[in-house]
Amino acid sequence: MRAPRLGFGGAPIGNLFASVEDDAAIAVVRYAFDRGIRYFDTAPHYGNGLSERRISAGLRGIGRDEYVLSSKVGRILVADVHAPRDQNSYVDVLPFRQRWDYSRDGTLRSIDDSLARLGTSRLDVVYIHDIDRRTHGAVQPERFREAMLGAAAALTELRQQRVIGGFGLGVNDVQVCIDALRCIDLDVLLLAGRYTLLDQSASAELFPLCQRRGVGIVIGGPFNSGILATGSHPSDGSAAYYDYAPAKPEVMTRVEAIESHCRAFGVPLAAAALQFPPAHPAVTGVVAGVRSTDELDQNLRLAAWPIPSAFWVSLRNNGLIPDDVPVPAA
Repeated sequence: MRAPRLGFGGAPIGNLFASVEDDAAIAVVRYAFDRGIRYFDTAPHYGNGLSERRISAGLRGIGRDEYVLSSKVGRILVADVHAPRDQNSYVDVLPFRQRWDYSRDGTLRSIDDSLARLGTSRLDVVYIHDIDRRTHGAVQPERFREAMLGAAAALTELRQQRVIGGFGLGVNDVQVCIDALRCIDLDVLLLAGRYTLLDQSASAELFPLCQRRGVGIVIGGPFNSGILATGSHPSDGSAAYYDYAPAKPEVMTRVEAIESHCRAFGVPLAAAALQFPPAHPAVTGVVAGVRSTDELDQNLRLAAWPIPSAFWVSLRNNGLIPDDVPVPAA
């Protein structure tokens, strides 16, 4: 299963970290389509359904076969007028509370709810969301088993019924992808932050396994949650973030070294970060979060930025990327 090379990540328009006005969020979705984006990824988690509703509004009136649409399962939204407006790094969210549920029945309910919010009768891709140890801690084995026996069974049925085109995992963890591939038949993985300029941990075992199994890989988080977009010293004076936390000194040192090569070759760090993942033949697409039309325009410019092959050679020669990973052609 393949996705268009550059996709629209729907977390920011679910009010991740900061609020986006409805009209602006809907406008950026339509603008993305008008600029050629054909893959839109969202989730119930993103603003408690807010992102799904806004993507639906932005794509209204466009033929359903004109774009690829994905959402996720694993969290049920339960109406609650007393639910806090700020939850899980999202602000001014819709009045629901989240409940973990990877069961068969919970998955079917989640899909029905997402279809209603998205105003569609089918989803091209569904990802089982956040089934890793980092998210669930000590109960992760239990959650994983529930997902493999429950969610996967439901999604297999829906795939056979053509309610969904395919399914996989949407996670930040390599090992849980490998574990799932040993248990169930997956079509695609959405893997965030584990194949970037700073982290190629997916390339050794997971990528070859996916290639042998015919499983597509979409890379999310190409900027490692911030630092590869902002650089080591953000212009607004804030901390540089790596993997959802302030970057540690060793990460800062590595990024500063990459930045020195970027300056030498006139290459924006963010352009290198965006163009690196899809050079690997296992990678079928990259999803980058978008909050505004300006951000979208910037992503498109970065994705098309001419980067000389000597830049990648320089990174390799200085030990900043491994010798055995593919790099973009000039």
